[in-house]
Amino acid sequence: MKYPKEYLDEIKTRLKVSTVVSKSVTLKKRGKEYVGLSPFKNEKTPSFTVNDEKEFYHCFATSEHGNIFDFVMKTQNFKFGEAVKHLAQLAGMQPYMFSKQDEEREKKWKEYLSIYTQYVDFYHEELLKNEVLSNARDYLKNRSLGKEEVKKFKIGYIEKNPNFFDKLTKEFSEQALVESGLFYLDEKKKIYLERFRGRLIFPINNISGQPIALGGRIIEKLDYLAKYINSPETSFFKKGSNLYNLDLARKLSNKLDHIYLVEGYMDVVGLSKNGIENAVANLGTSLTDKQILTLNQFFDDIIICFDGDESGYKAALRAAENSIKELRPEKQISFLFLPDKEDPDSYVNKNGKDNFVDFTKQRKLSIHQFIFSHYKKQTENNPSSMAIFEKKLREIANTIKDDLIKKYVLEYFLEKIAELTPHLNQNKKKFYVKKAKTLDSTKKHFNESKSLTGVELKEFSLLYLIMNNLALLQANIYLIENIKLFTEVNKQILELIIQKLKSGEQITVESLNLDKQLLDKINKFAPIKHILKNKTENDHEIMELLEDISRDLMNYDLEFRIQELESKFSRDMSETTFNELKELKKKQNIN
Repeated sequence: MKYPKEYLDEIKTRLKVSTVVSKSVTLKKRGKEYVGLSPFKNEKTPSFTVNDEKEFYHCFATSEHGNIFDFVMKTQNFKFGEAVKHLAQLAGMQPYMFSKQDEEREKKWKEYLSIYTQYVDFYHEELLKNEVLSNARDYLKNRSLGKEEVKKFKIGYIEKNPNFFDKLTKEFSEQALVESGLFYLDEKKKIYLERFRGRLIFPINNISGQPIALGGRIIEKLDYLAKYINSPETSFFKKGSNLYNLDLARKLSNKLDHIYLVEGYMDVVGLSKNGIENAVANLGTSLTDKQILTLNQFFDDIIICFDGDESGYKAALRAAENSIKELRPEKQISFLFLPDKEDPDSYVNKNGKDNFVDFTKQRKLSIHQFIFSHYKKQTENNPSSMAIFEKKLREIANTIKDDLIKKYVLEYFLEKIAELTPHLNQNKKKFYVKKAKTLDSTKKHFNESKSLTGVELKEFSLLYLIMNNLALLQANIYLIENIKLFTEVNKQILELIIQKLKSGEQITVESLNLDKQLLDKINKFAPIKHILKNKTENDHEIMELLEDISRDLMNYDLEFRIQELESKFSRDMSETTFNELKELKKKQNIN
Protein backbone atom coordinates (compact mmCIF):
# COMPACT_ATOMS: atom_id res chain seq x y z
CA MET A 1 0.00 0.00 0.00
CA LYS A 2 1.20 3.49 -0.81
CA TYR A 3 1.74 6.23 1.73
CA PRO A 4 -0.22 9.42 0.98
CA LYS A 5 1.97 11.96 -0.81
CA GLU A 6 1.00 14.64 1.76
CA TYR A 7 2.27 12.45 4.62
CA LEU A 8 5.65 11.88 2.95
CA ASP A 9 5.92 15.57 1.99
CA GLU A 10 5.33 16.64 5.58
CA ILE A 11 8.13 14.36 6.83
CA LYS A 12 10.49 15.87 4.24
CA THR A 13 9.38 19.37 5.17
CA ARG A 14 9.85 18.85 8.91
CA LEU A 15 13.33 17.29 8.60
CA LYS A 16 16.35 18.90 6.99
CA VAL A 17 18.56 16.46 5.11
CA SER A 18 21.49 17.62 7.27
CA THR A 19 19.51 16.81 10.45
CA VAL A 20 18.98 13.21 9.32
CA VAL A 21 22.46 12.68 7.87
CA SER A 22 24.26 14.20 10.88
CA LYS A 23 22.92 11.36 13.06
CA SER A 24 25.53 9.12 11.43
CA VAL A 25 27.93 11.41 9.50
CA THR A 26 29.96 14.29 10.94
CA LEU A 27 29.15 17.28 8.73
CA LYS A 28 30.88 20.64 8.35
CA LYS A 29 29.28 23.73 6.77
CA ARG A 30 30.84 24.86 3.52
CA GLY A 31 28.97 27.69 1.84
CA LYS A 32 25.38 26.61 1.22
CA GLU A 33 26.26 22.93 1.61
CA TYR A 34 27.57 20.55 4.25
CA VAL A 35 30.46 18.16 3.61
CA GLY A 36 31.62 15.00 5.34
CA LEU A 37 33.26 11.62 4.85
CA SER A 38 31.23 9.24 2.74
CA PRO A 39 29.14 6.70 4.71
CA PHE A 40 29.28 4.45 1.64
CA LYS A 41 33.07 4.15 1.34
CA ASN A 42 36.17 4.42 3.55
CA GLU A 43 37.88 7.68 2.66
CA LYS A 44 40.20 10.29 4.14
CA THR A 45 39.14 13.30 2.03
CA PRO A 46 35.44 14.31 2.30
CA SER A 47 33.50 13.70 -0.93
CA PHE A 48 30.01 13.55 0.56
CA THR A 49 27.78 16.65 0.30
CA VAL A 50 24.37 17.62 1.69
CA ASN A 51 22.22 20.41 0.33
CA ASP A 52 19.22 21.31 2.51
CA GLU A 53 17.87 23.83 0.02
CA LYS A 54 17.63 21.21 -2.75
CA GLU A 55 16.75 18.45 -0.24
CA PHE A 56 19.32 15.89 -1.36
CA TYR A 57 22.71 14.34 -0.56
CA HIS A 58 25.36 13.35 -3.10
CA CYS A 59 28.46 11.18 -2.74
CA PHE A 60 31.09 11.96 -5.37
CA ALA A 61 33.11 8.85 -4.46
CA THR A 62 30.28 6.36 -5.11
CA SER A 63 27.70 8.44 -7.05
CA GLU A 64 25.10 7.65 -4.37
CA HIS A 65 22.40 10.34 -4.46
CA GLY A 66 18.96 10.83 -2.95
CA ASN A 67 16.63 12.27 -0.30
CA ILE A 68 16.22 11.46 3.41
CA PHE A 69 14.26 8.27 2.69
CA ASP A 70 17.00 7.00 0.35
CA PHE A 71 19.70 7.82 2.91
CA VAL A 72 18.04 5.90 5.76
CA MET A 73 17.26 2.93 3.50
CA LYS A 74 20.86 2.71 2.23
CA THR A 75 22.73 3.37 5.48
CA GLN A 76 20.47 1.38 7.83
CA ASN A 77 19.38 -1.34 5.38
CA PHE A 78 15.71 -0.40 5.90
CA LYS A 79 12.86 -1.09 3.54
CA PHE A 80 10.90 1.97 2.45
CA GLY A 81 8.12 1.44 5.01
CA GLU A 82 10.66 1.07 7.83
CA ALA A 83 12.43 4.27 6.72
CA VAL A 84 9.12 6.17 6.70
CA LYS A 85 8.26 5.00 10.24
CA HIS A 86 11.76 5.87 11.50
CA LEU A 87 11.70 9.36 9.97
CA ALA A 88 8.11 10.06 11.02
CA GLN A 89 9.11 9.36 14.62
CA LEU A 90 12.14 11.65 14.25
CA ALA A 91 9.84 14.36 12.85
CA GLY A 92 7.44 14.00 15.79
CA MET A 93 4.59 12.62 13.64
CA GLN A 94 2.18 9.77 14.29
CA PRO A 95 2.93 6.57 12.33
CA TYR A 96 0.66 5.89 9.35
CA MET A 97 -0.86 2.42 9.91
CA PHE A 98 -3.01 1.99 6.77
CA SER A 99 -5.99 1.19 8.99
CA LYS A 100 -9.58 2.10 8.11
CA GLN A 101 -9.28 4.98 10.58
CA ASP A 102 -6.17 6.25 8.75
CA GLU A 103 -7.92 6.01 5.40
CA GLU A 104 -10.97 7.81 6.80
CA ARG A 105 -8.75 10.49 8.35
CA GLU A 106 -6.93 10.95 5.03
CA LYS A 107 -10.27 11.40 3.26
CA LYS A 108 -11.40 13.96 5.87
CA TRP A 109 -8.06 15.76 5.64
CA LYS A 110 -8.45 16.24 1.87
CA GLU A 111 -11.97 17.55 2.41
CA TYR A 112 -10.81 19.88 5.22
CA LEU A 113 -7.97 21.20 3.07
CA SER A 114 -10.31 21.79 0.14
CA ILE A 115 -12.73 23.80 2.34
CA TYR A 116 -9.91 26.00 3.68
CA THR A 117 -8.27 26.47 0.29
CA GLN A 118 -11.53 27.60 -1.35
CA TYR A 119 -12.38 29.82 1.62
CA VAL A 120 -8.98 31.54 1.73
CA ASP A 121 -8.81 31.97 -2.05
CA PHE A 122 -12.32 33.46 -2.26
CA TYR A 123 -11.86 36.10 0.46
CA HIS A 124 -8.34 36.93 -0.68
CA GLU A 125 -9.67 37.72 -4.16
CA GLU A 126 -12.52 39.71 -2.61
CA LEU A 127 -10.05 41.94 -0.74
CA LEU A 128 -8.03 42.52 -3.90
CA LYS A 129 -10.89 43.12 -6.34
CA ASN A 130 -14.21 43.91 -4.65
CA GLU A 131 -14.71 47.66 -4.84
CA VAL A 132 -17.11 47.55 -1.88
CA LEU A 133 -14.26 46.60 0.47
CA SER A 134 -12.40 49.92 0.28
CA ASN A 135 -12.60 50.25 4.11
CA ALA A 136 -10.45 47.15 4.54
CA ARG A 137 -7.93 48.31 1.94
CA ASP A 138 -7.79 51.75 3.57
CA TYR A 139 -7.11 50.10 6.94
CA LEU A 140 -4.18 48.15 5.47
CA LYS A 141 -2.88 51.29 3.75
CA ASN A 142 -2.93 53.13 7.08
CA ARG A 143 -0.91 50.25 8.54
CA SER A 144 1.66 50.78 5.74
CA LEU A 145 0.71 47.51 4.01
CA GLY A 146 0.17 47.29 0.27
CA LYS A 147 -0.85 44.75 -2.36
CA GLU A 148 2.53 42.98 -2.21
CA GLU A 149 2.09 42.01 1.46
CA VAL A 150 -1.58 41.08 0.92
CA LYS A 151 -0.57 38.70 -1.87
CA LYS A 152 2.45 37.24 -0.09
CA PHE A 153 0.47 36.33 3.05
CA LYS A 154 -2.81 35.76 1.16
CA ILE A 155 -4.64 38.14 3.50
CA GLY A 156 -8.40 38.33 2.96
CA TYR A 157 -11.39 40.24 4.28
CA ILE A 158 -14.85 38.91 5.15
CA GLU A 159 -17.71 41.38 4.97
CA LYS A 160 -20.23 41.62 7.81
CA ASN A 161 -23.01 39.67 6.09
CA PRO A 162 -21.28 37.04 3.95
CA ASN A 163 -23.06 34.11 2.27
CA PHE A 164 -20.16 31.84 1.28
CA PHE A 165 -21.56 29.08 3.50
CA ASP A 166 -24.42 28.50 1.05
CA LYS A 167 -21.99 28.12 -1.83
CA LEU A 168 -19.87 25.56 0.06
CA THR A 169 -22.93 23.43 1.03
CA LYS A 170 -23.26 22.50 -2.65
CA GLU A 171 -19.99 20.52 -2.31
CA PHE A 172 -19.57 19.75 1.42
CA SER A 173 -21.83 18.57 4.24
CA GLU A 174 -22.93 20.96 6.98
CA GLN A 175 -21.09 18.75 9.50
CA ALA A 176 -17.79 19.05 7.57
CA LEU A 177 -18.16 22.83 7.35
CA VAL A 178 -18.87 23.19 11.08
CA GLU A 179 -15.98 20.84 11.96
CA SER A 180 -13.63 23.11 9.97
CA GLY A 181 -14.17 25.82 12.65
CA LEU A 182 -15.03 28.43 10.01
CA PHE A 183 -18.75 28.37 10.81
CA TYR A 184 -21.01 27.90 13.81
CA LEU A 185 -24.76 27.57 14.36
CA ASP A 186 -26.69 30.54 15.79
CA GLU A 187 -29.07 28.65 18.09
CA LYS A 188 -31.65 31.48 18.21
CA LYS A 189 -31.88 32.18 14.49
CA LYS A 190 -31.11 28.60 13.47
CA ILE A 191 -28.67 29.76 10.80
CA TYR A 192 -24.95 29.11 10.24
CA LEU A 193 -22.70 32.12 10.71
CA GLU A 194 -19.15 32.77 9.57
CA ARG A 195 -16.87 33.03 12.60
CA PHE A 196 -14.60 35.69 11.03
CA ARG A 197 -17.23 38.00 9.53
CA GLY A 198 -16.21 41.67 9.62
CA ARG A 199 -12.52 40.78 10.00
CA LEU A 200 -9.29 40.69 8.07
CA ILE A 201 -8.20 37.07 7.87
CA PHE A 202 -4.63 35.75 8.02
CA PRO A 203 -4.31 32.14 6.78
CA ILE A 204 -2.39 29.93 9.21
CA ASN A 205 -0.58 27.35 7.08
CA ASN A 206 0.93 24.05 8.09
CA ILE A 207 4.65 23.56 7.59
CA SER A 208 4.00 22.49 3.98
CA GLY A 209 2.22 25.77 3.19
CA GLN A 210 -1.40 24.50 3.19
CA PRO A 211 -4.07 26.57 5.02
CA ILE A 212 -5.39 24.78 8.13
CA ALA A 213 -6.73 27.66 10.25
CA LEU A 214 -7.27 31.42 10.34
CA GLY A 215 -6.47 34.41 12.49
CA GLY A 216 -8.91 37.28 12.30
CA ARG A 217 -8.58 40.99 13.19
CA ILE A 218 -11.32 43.60 13.44
CA ILE A 219 -10.68 46.84 11.57
CA GLU A 220 -13.12 49.01 13.57
CA LYS A 221 -12.74 50.14 17.17
CA LEU A 222 -15.43 48.05 18.84
CA ASP A 223 -14.85 47.45 22.55
CA TYR A 224 -17.33 44.59 22.74
CA LEU A 225 -15.36 42.49 20.22
CA ALA A 226 -11.96 40.86 20.72
CA LYS A 227 -9.32 42.53 18.56
CA TYR A 228 -7.94 39.15 17.42
CA ILE A 229 -9.53 35.70 17.28
CA ASN A 230 -8.16 32.38 16.03
CA SER A 231 -9.79 29.28 14.61
CA PRO A 232 -10.87 26.84 17.33
CA GLU A 233 -8.83 23.65 17.57
CA THR A 234 -9.92 20.94 15.13
CA SER A 235 -8.78 17.44 14.19
CA PHE A 236 -6.19 19.03 11.91
CA PHE A 237 -5.24 22.20 13.78
CA LYS A 238 -3.64 22.38 17.23
CA LYS A 239 -2.59 25.87 18.33
CA GLY A 240 0.37 24.64 20.39
CA SER A 241 1.81 22.69 17.45
CA ASN A 242 1.76 25.41 14.80
CA LEU A 243 3.34 28.81 14.17
CA TYR A 244 2.19 31.54 11.81
CA ASN A 245 4.54 31.99 8.80
CA LEU A 246 6.75 28.98 9.62
CA ASP A 247 6.10 27.61 6.13
CA LEU A 248 7.85 30.65 4.59
CA ALA A 249 10.40 31.42 7.33
CA ARG A 250 11.83 27.88 7.45
CA LYS A 251 13.08 28.28 3.87
CA LEU A 252 15.51 30.95 5.13
CA SER A 253 17.24 28.58 7.56
CA ASN A 254 19.96 27.80 4.99
CA LYS A 255 20.97 31.49 5.01
CA LEU A 256 20.13 32.63 8.54
CA ASP A 257 20.70 30.96 11.90
CA HIS A 258 18.16 33.00 13.90
CA ILE A 259 14.38 33.45 13.93
CA TYR A 260 12.21 36.13 15.58
CA LEU A 261 9.24 34.81 17.52
CA VAL A 262 6.64 37.58 17.88
CA GLU A 263 3.10 37.83 19.26
CA GLY A 264 0.90 38.83 16.32
CA TYR A 265 0.20 38.35 12.63
CA MET A 266 0.66 42.06 11.94
CA ASP A 267 4.11 41.91 13.58
CA VAL A 268 5.18 39.17 11.16
CA VAL A 269 3.74 41.01 8.15
CA GLY A 270 5.23 44.37 9.24
CA LEU A 271 8.69 42.88 9.75
CA SER A 272 8.52 41.11 6.39
CA LYS A 273 7.52 44.33 4.62
CA ASN A 274 10.67 45.95 6.06
CA GLY A 275 12.93 43.13 4.87
CA ILE A 276 12.97 40.96 8.02
CA GLU A 277 11.37 37.77 6.76
CA ASN A 278 12.69 35.38 9.42
CA ALA A 279 9.78 35.88 11.81
CA VAL A 280 6.96 33.67 13.10
CA ALA A 281 4.13 34.24 15.58
CA ASN A 282 2.60 31.95 18.17
CA LEU A 283 -1.16 31.65 18.02
CA GLY A 284 -2.60 33.38 21.05
CA THR A 285 -1.44 30.73 23.54
CA SER A 286 1.59 30.33 25.77
CA LEU A 287 4.71 29.13 23.98
CA THR A 288 4.82 25.32 23.95
CA ASP A 289 7.61 22.71 23.96
CA LYS A 290 6.43 21.55 20.53
CA GLN A 291 6.83 25.04 19.05
CA ILE A 292 10.36 25.39 20.46
CA LEU A 293 11.37 21.93 19.21
CA THR A 294 9.94 22.71 15.77
CA LEU A 295 11.91 25.97 15.53
CA ASN A 296 15.05 24.17 16.74
CA GLN A 297 14.77 21.85 13.73
CA PHE A 298 15.54 24.85 11.50
CA PHE A 299 17.24 27.61 13.51
CA ASP A 300 20.02 27.80 16.12
CA ASP A 301 18.87 31.02 17.83
CA ILE A 302 15.24 31.79 18.72
CA ILE A 303 14.80 35.51 19.54
CA ILE A 304 11.54 36.04 21.41
CA CYS A 305 10.34 39.61 20.81
CA PHE A 306 7.01 40.38 22.44
CA ASP A 307 5.27 43.75 22.83
CA GLY A 308 6.93 46.38 25.01
CA ASP A 309 4.10 46.57 27.55
CA GLU A 310 3.22 44.77 30.77
CA SER A 311 1.25 41.96 29.08
CA GLY A 312 4.12 41.44 26.61
CA TYR A 313 6.61 41.22 29.47
CA LYS A 314 4.44 38.67 31.34
CA ALA A 315 4.07 36.61 28.17
CA ALA A 316 7.87 36.70 27.72
CA LEU A 317 8.42 35.48 31.29
CA ARG A 318 6.01 32.57 30.79
CA ALA A 319 7.77 31.76 27.52
CA ALA A 320 11.20 31.86 29.23
CA GLU A 321 10.25 29.54 32.09
CA ASN A 322 8.56 27.11 29.73
CA SER A 323 11.17 27.07 26.97
CA ILE A 324 14.39 26.98 29.03
CA LYS A 325 13.92 23.25 29.54
CA GLU A 326 14.51 22.71 25.80
CA LEU A 327 17.82 24.64 25.80
CA ARG A 328 20.73 22.73 24.24
CA PRO A 329 24.46 23.50 23.85
CA GLU A 330 24.20 24.13 20.11
CA LYS A 331 20.96 26.15 20.41
CA GLN A 332 20.16 29.55 21.94
CA ILE A 333 16.98 31.22 23.15
CA SER A 334 17.15 34.99 23.56
CA PHE A 335 14.74 37.79 24.49
CA LEU A 336 14.38 41.23 22.97
CA PHE A 337 12.37 43.88 24.82
CA LEU A 338 11.19 46.86 22.78
CA PRO A 339 10.57 50.33 24.24
CA ASP A 340 7.30 50.76 26.14
CA LYS A 341 4.13 50.82 24.00
CA GLU A 342 6.02 49.56 20.94
CA ASP A 343 5.49 46.26 19.14
CA PRO A 344 7.73 44.82 16.40
CA ASP A 345 5.40 46.13 13.68
CA SER A 346 5.29 49.73 14.97
CA TYR A 347 9.00 49.80 15.85
CA VAL A 348 10.27 48.57 12.50
CA ASN A 349 7.91 50.87 10.57
CA LYS A 350 9.21 53.89 12.50
CA ASN A 351 12.90 52.98 12.56
CA GLY A 352 13.55 50.61 9.64
CA LYS A 353 15.30 47.27 9.25
CA ASP A 354 18.88 48.36 10.03
CA ASN A 355 17.89 50.01 13.30
CA PHE A 356 15.86 46.94 14.32
CA VAL A 357 18.80 44.62 13.57
CA ASP A 358 21.22 46.89 15.49
CA PHE A 359 18.77 47.13 18.39
CA THR A 360 18.66 43.31 18.46
CA LYS A 361 22.46 43.02 18.57
CA GLN A 362 22.78 45.54 21.38
CA ARG A 363 19.79 44.69 23.55
CA LYS A 364 18.95 40.99 23.27
CA LEU A 365 19.28 38.99 26.49
CA SER A 366 20.08 35.30 26.80
CA ILE A 367 17.25 33.36 28.41
CA HIS A 368 19.21 32.69 31.62
CA GLN A 369 20.11 36.39 31.94
CA PHE A 370 16.47 37.42 31.56
CA ILE A 371 15.23 34.92 34.17
CA PHE A 372 17.91 35.93 36.67
CA SER A 373 17.26 39.63 36.10
CA HIS A 374 13.50 39.22 36.56
CA TYR A 375 13.68 37.34 39.86
CA LYS A 376 16.45 39.56 41.18
CA LYS A 377 14.06 42.53 40.87
CA GLN A 378 11.53 40.65 43.07
CA THR A 379 14.13 40.04 45.79
CA GLU A 380 14.72 42.00 48.98
CA ASN A 381 18.08 42.09 50.75
CA ASN A 382 17.26 39.70 53.59
CA PRO A 383 18.02 36.00 54.18
CA SER A 384 14.44 34.78 53.69
CA SER A 385 14.01 36.59 50.38
CA MET A 386 17.44 35.44 49.12
CA ALA A 387 16.61 31.84 50.06
CA ILE A 388 13.35 31.99 48.08
CA PHE A 389 15.27 33.59 45.19
CA GLU A 390 17.88 30.82 45.11
CA LYS A 391 15.27 28.08 45.51
CA LYS A 392 13.29 29.41 42.53
CA LEU A 393 16.37 29.60 40.30
CA ARG A 394 17.42 26.06 41.26
CA GLU A 395 13.93 24.81 40.42
CA ILE A 396 14.07 26.48 37.00
CA ALA A 397 17.57 25.15 36.25
CA ASN A 398 16.49 21.63 37.23
CA THR A 399 13.77 21.60 34.54
CA ILE A 400 16.46 21.73 31.79
CA LYS A 401 16.65 18.41 29.97
CA ASP A 402 20.25 18.65 28.72
CA ASP A 403 22.64 17.84 31.59
CA LEU A 404 25.50 20.01 30.32
CA ILE A 405 23.33 23.09 29.92
CA LYS A 406 21.63 22.39 33.27
CA LYS A 407 25.05 22.39 34.95
CA TYR A 408 26.17 25.70 33.45
CA VAL A 409 22.86 27.51 33.94
CA LEU A 410 22.85 26.51 37.62
CA GLU A 411 26.49 27.59 37.99
CA TYR A 412 25.66 30.92 36.34
CA PHE A 413 22.74 31.49 38.74
CA LEU A 414 24.77 30.56 41.83
CA GLU A 415 27.75 32.64 40.74
CA LYS A 416 25.52 35.70 40.25
CA ILE A 417 23.90 35.13 43.66
CA ALA A 418 27.38 34.92 45.21
CA GLU A 419 28.16 38.35 43.72
CA LEU A 420 25.09 39.74 45.51
CA THR A 421 26.20 38.24 48.84
CA PRO A 422 30.02 38.63 48.92
CA HIS A 423 30.15 38.55 52.75
CA LEU A 424 28.97 34.92 52.72
CA ASN A 425 32.10 33.92 50.80
CA GLN A 426 34.72 35.83 52.82
CA ASN A 427 35.70 32.81 54.92
CA LYS A 428 36.17 30.66 51.83
CA LYS A 429 38.84 32.81 50.21
CA LYS A 430 41.71 30.75 51.58
CA PHE A 431 40.47 27.71 49.67
CA TYR A 432 41.06 27.28 45.97
CA VAL A 433 37.72 27.56 44.20
CA LYS A 434 37.64 26.76 40.51
CA LYS A 435 35.80 29.52 38.75
CA ALA A 436 32.69 28.20 37.05
CA LYS A 437 32.38 28.73 33.36
CA THR A 438 29.57 31.11 32.48
CA LEU A 439 26.93 29.98 30.03
CA ASP A 440 28.29 32.39 27.42
CA SER A 441 31.39 30.20 27.12
CA THR A 442 29.43 26.96 26.95
CA LYS A 443 28.86 27.20 23.21
CA LYS A 444 32.59 27.72 22.60
CA HIS A 445 33.35 24.72 24.84
CA PHE A 446 30.75 22.68 22.97
CA ASN A 447 32.16 23.59 19.55
CA GLU A 448 35.69 22.65 20.67
CA SER A 449 34.55 19.34 22.16
CA LYS A 450 32.43 18.51 19.10
CA SER A 451 35.58 17.57 17.17
CA LEU A 452 36.42 14.92 19.80
CA THR A 453 34.99 11.42 19.42
CA GLY A 454 33.24 9.53 22.21
CA VAL A 455 36.24 7.22 22.44
CA GLU A 456 38.67 10.12 22.91
CA LEU A 457 36.52 11.61 25.67
CA LYS A 458 36.36 8.23 27.42
CA GLU A 459 40.16 7.91 27.13
CA PHE A 460 40.57 11.42 28.56
CA SER A 461 38.43 10.34 31.52
CA LEU A 462 40.66 7.31 32.10
CA LEU A 463 43.88 9.35 31.94
CA TYR A 464 42.39 12.10 34.16
CA LEU A 465 41.35 9.48 36.74
CA ILE A 466 44.80 7.87 36.75
CA MET A 467 46.73 11.16 36.94
CA ASN A 468 44.65 12.30 39.88
CA ASN A 469 45.14 9.00 41.76
CA LEU A 470 48.74 7.99 40.95
CA ALA A 471 49.58 6.60 44.41
CA LEU A 472 46.41 4.49 44.55
CA LEU A 473 46.99 3.01 41.10
CA GLN A 474 50.71 2.41 41.72
CA ALA A 475 49.57 -0.05 44.38
CA ASN A 476 47.02 -1.60 41.99
CA ILE A 477 48.84 -1.35 38.68
CA TYR A 478 47.34 -4.61 37.39
CA LEU A 479 43.99 -2.79 36.98
CA ILE A 480 45.28 -0.56 34.16
CA GLU A 481 47.98 -2.71 32.53
CA ASN A 482 45.70 -4.36 29.97
CA ILE A 483 43.34 -1.52 29.13
CA LYS A 484 43.26 -0.95 25.39
CA LEU A 485 43.18 2.61 24.03
CA PHE A 486 42.45 3.56 20.43
CA THR A 487 43.93 7.05 19.96
CA GLU A 488 47.65 6.92 19.27
CA VAL A 489 48.69 9.88 21.43
CA ASN A 490 46.58 8.65 24.38
CA LYS A 491 48.13 5.17 24.02
CA GLN A 492 51.59 6.70 24.35
CA ILE A 493 50.59 8.68 27.47
CA LEU A 494 49.14 5.56 29.13
CA GLU A 495 52.27 3.51 28.30
CA LEU A 496 54.48 6.24 29.78
CA ILE A 497 52.39 6.38 32.98
CA ILE A 498 52.44 2.58 33.38
CA GLN A 499 56.22 2.51 32.82
CA LYS A 500 56.75 5.21 35.50
CA LEU A 501 54.38 3.47 37.94
CA LYS A 502 56.24 0.18 37.49
CA SER A 503 59.56 1.84 38.42
CA GLY A 504 58.33 1.92 42.01
CA GLU A 505 59.39 5.55 42.45
CA GLN A 506 57.01 8.09 43.89
CA ILE A 507 55.71 10.10 40.94
CA THR A 508 53.65 13.23 40.34
CA VAL A 509 51.89 14.56 37.24
CA GLU A 510 54.73 17.10 36.86
CA SER A 511 57.37 14.35 36.86
CA LEU A 512 55.64 12.66 33.90
CA ASN A 513 56.86 15.55 31.72
CA LEU A 514 53.76 15.46 29.52
CA ASP A 515 53.23 18.01 26.77
CA LYS A 516 51.43 20.97 28.41
CA GLN A 517 48.89 21.32 25.57
CA LEU A 518 47.96 17.64 25.82
CA LEU A 519 47.65 17.88 29.59
CA ASP A 520 45.46 20.98 29.30
CA LYS A 521 43.25 19.24 26.76
CA ILE A 522 42.73 16.23 29.04
CA ASN A 523 42.00 18.47 32.03
CA LYS A 524 39.57 20.56 29.99
CA PHE A 525 37.54 17.88 28.25
CA ALA A 526 37.60 14.80 30.51
CA PRO A 527 33.87 14.36 31.34
CA ILE A 528 34.70 12.47 34.55
CA LYS A 529 36.18 15.54 36.26
CA HIS A 530 32.68 16.70 37.23
CA ILE A 531 31.98 13.37 38.96
CA LEU A 532 35.45 13.11 40.47
CA LYS A 533 35.04 16.39 42.35
CA ASN A 534 32.96 14.67 45.01
CA LYS A 535 34.83 11.35 45.16
CA THR A 536 38.46 12.34 45.62
CA GLU A 537 38.81 10.82 49.09
CA ASN A 538 36.98 7.55 48.56
CA ASP A 539 39.25 4.81 47.14
CA HIS A 540 36.40 2.34 46.72
CA GLU A 541 34.42 4.75 44.53
CA ILE A 542 37.55 5.57 42.49
CA MET A 543 37.99 1.84 41.80
CA GLU A 544 34.34 1.58 40.74
CA LEU A 545 34.76 4.49 38.33
CA LEU A 546 37.90 2.88 36.89
CA GLU A 547 36.02 -0.39 36.39
CA ASP A 548 33.17 1.45 34.60
CA ILE A 549 35.58 3.22 32.23
CA SER A 550 37.49 -0.02 31.54
CA ARG A 551 34.22 -1.76 30.70
CA ASP A 552 33.17 1.05 28.37
CA LEU A 553 36.52 0.97 26.54
CA MET A 554 36.25 -2.81 26.22
CA ASN A 555 32.82 -2.34 24.67
CA TYR A 556 34.26 0.21 22.23
CA ASP A 557 36.81 -2.43 21.22
CA LEU A 558 34.05 -5.04 20.82
CA GLU A 559 32.00 -2.59 18.79
CA PHE A 560 34.87 -1.89 16.38
CA ARG A 561 35.59 -5.60 15.98
CA ILE A 562 31.88 -6.34 15.44
CA GLN A 563 31.69 -3.65 12.74
CA GLU A 564 34.72 -5.15 10.99
CA LEU A 565 33.24 -8.66 11.13
CA GLU A 566 29.83 -7.44 9.94
CA SER A 567 31.49 -5.80 6.98
CA LYS A 568 33.48 -9.00 6.29
CA PHE A 569 30.37 -11.18 6.66
CA SER A 570 28.45 -9.03 4.15
CA ARG A 571 31.23 -9.82 1.67
CA ASP A 572 32.01 -13.51 2.32
CA MET A 573 28.79 -14.78 4.01
CA SER A 574 30.99 -17.40 5.68
CA GLU A 575 29.77 -19.50 8.62
CA THR A 576 33.11 -19.01 10.42
CA THR A 577 32.75 -15.22 10.26
CA PHE A 578 29.14 -15.50 11.41
CA ASN A 579 30.12 -17.63 14.43
CA GLU A 580 32.89 -15.19 15.39
CA LEU A 581 30.39 -12.38 15.12
CA LYS A 582 27.89 -14.24 17.31
CA GLU A 583 30.51 -14.83 20.02
CA LEU A 584 31.54 -11.16 20.08
CA LYS A 585 27.91 -10.05 20.36
CA LYS A 586 27.47 -12.40 23.31
CA LYS A 587 30.43 -10.75 25.03
CA GLN A 588 28.98 -7.33 24.23
CA ASN A 589 25.68 -8.28 25.88
CA ILE A 590 27.45 -9.62 28.97
CA ASN A 591 29.37 -6.35 29.34
